[in-house]
Amino acid sequence: MQVGDVAQAAGRPLRVGLFGIGLDAYWPQFEGLEARLRGYVDTVAAKLARPGVEIVNLGLIDTTAKAVEAGHTFRAEDVDLIFLHVTTYALSSTVLPVVRRAGVPVVVLNLQPERAIDYTAFNQMADRTKMTGHWLAYCAACPVPEIINVFNRSGIAAHQITGVLRGDAHVDAQIEDWMEAARVAHVMAHNRLGVMGHYYNGMLDIYSDLTAQSAAFGTVVDFMEMDELAALRRQVEPAQIDEMLKSIETEFDIQPDCDPVELRRAATTAVALFKLVETHQIGSMAYFYVSVPGHEHEDIISSVILGCSMLTASGVPVAGEYEIKNAQAMKIMDAFGVGGSFTEYYAIDFEDDVVLMGHDGPGHTKIAQGKTKVRPLQVYHGKVGKGVSVEMSVQHGPVTLLSVIERDGKVELLVAEGESVPGSILEIGNTNSRYRFETGARTFVEAWNAAGPAHHCAVGVGHIAGRIEKLARLLNLKFTQVA
Repeated sequence: MQVGDVAQAAGRPLRVGLFGIGLDAYWPQFEGLEARLRGYVDTVAAKLARPGVEIVNLGLIDTTAKAVEAGHTFRAEDVDLIFLHVTTYALSSTVLPVVRRAGVPVVVLNLQPERAIDYTAFNQMADRTKMTGHWLAYCAACPVPEIINVFNRSGIAAHQITGVLRGDAHVDAQIEDWMEAARVAHVMAHNRLGVMGHYYNGMLDIYSDLTAQSAAFGTVVDFMEMDELAALRRQVEPAQIDEMLKSIETEFDIQPDCDPVELRRAATTAVALFKLVETHQIGSMAYFYVSVPGHEHEDIISSVILGCSMLTASGVPVAGEYEIKNAQAMKIMDAFGVGGSFTEYYAIDFEDDVVLMGHDGPGHTKIAQGKTKVRPLQVYHGKVGKGVSVEMSVQHGPVTLLSVIERDGKVELLVAEGESVPGSILEIGNTNSRYRFETGARTFVEAWNAAGPAHHCAVGVGHIAGRIEKLARLLNLKFTQVA
């Protein structure tokens, strides 16, 4: 059962601007230099090319008049990010009008064509004019201090990549990280976050400022009603339930003690949830509800776990307990392609120096170690009702934790990298994993707590702190890494 990122960018591709800079006074002085530098820009354009990304390549800008027009062009083309390739010495006056008018983040590429100049061959050149022209083709580093200085004085954040134009793994990895960060920022800016129900009463740390979230990420918030979900659920046809049950049997490892009646109840609610998400074009969701004993809404809210887990695995992360900040964190992780499962501390195993983390409710089945189990629970601890729930561990190997923090009206990102390791877990019908951190469990827990997150966070597979840091820089958010 796949939904995909139903709201991702509303059909708008990521648009990336590219321009190189040079000095027009050089062209009549040094034959072939301009063509050589234009070739550098084309090489960068090829590095940026990706499926689903539109590159707006303005070539070589070598005068202030061209710079002004380039700024207007980037603005008209609605670019999300600009790469500035410094090919040789150029005036900062050919840079500032472009970036200032475009009004989007810029990454300065300080790339020379080879790792080093061949000094022997260079010094054997008989024509000193040709020598100078050849040297200028390597002179990318020269104007970068001037450009960064002007950016700083203009209040423009300056991001840099320094290296070699071709065959430099560091450069290629950095470009990939910036492109991915820009793509995720683009996803978040077009995401519709559905919220349904209310906060878990008394969890003061999870209360969120929706205006701050919209300001930080561009998120559109859509308030949804339990009554609408209930109406959709009443309209579910038996054939739709049967189809959903087949999807559940495929996606999950259903334990023998699960009641078929409870599975069918969960499948019915899942059909309604998918319809609700489709109707509102939701890309992520936060929910919590209590209702009263015997009410239709209680029946719904006690049967949402399987459907919410399936939504989470299909590109629509769902956070329980109305944890809006964590729905944002989960969406970021999912947009990076690493999962994003709802989690919190369970306990610390001081013998093995690991932190046990997990949560009740939905899990991200695509990052599970093996198939996610479905188990019956006679009570949802701290919540209403009973029914089926999911039990999984995150894939063994490197992981990244992300928390979206609110402080003084501002949004921050907190990250830690660790490892999901094998070992005993609590088989309680909830998600549950063992995480090891280089700093040790005790130091990690204290450092993480001191950074001020809510008690929930999102976990994804792989180490992507560098990409999340770049996302924070693109969005002008404070970034903290504690492990």
